[in-house]
Amino acid sequence: MKLSYLKNGETLVLDSVRCNGCRECIEVCPHAVFAMIGGTSQIVDRGACMECGACARNCAPGAITVKAGVGCAAAIIGGMLRGTEPTCGCGSGKSGGSCSAAASPDGAREVPAGTECC
Repeated sequence: MKLSYLKNGETLVLDSVRCNGCRECIEVCPHAVFAMIGGTSQIVDRGACMECGACARNCAPGAITVKAGVGCAAAIIGGMLRGTEPTCGCGSGKSGGSCSAAASPDGAREVPAGTECC
């Protein structure tokens, strides 16, 4: 089953001029959003992007930017597993629930500073 997380991976941006063809984004992306085309990485499945930020964190030349956490991946996946609507309770007050951008090793949920969730 092919999953779609956000309409068009709204904050994902790839600067192909800055891409050095290292393939790190392809290696770390859990949903095959990127592919090598003509020696550089290209976005081939934007709808599969859950805006986790792994690609941007591993892009040495800084060719990829994404506002990690805005997709509330935990809420989307949790909602799918429970068969309910995704909900986000990360402190924004926009909706209730139990979403966050990251979980610390002790299981506590936290949202990185500057991240606006949902």
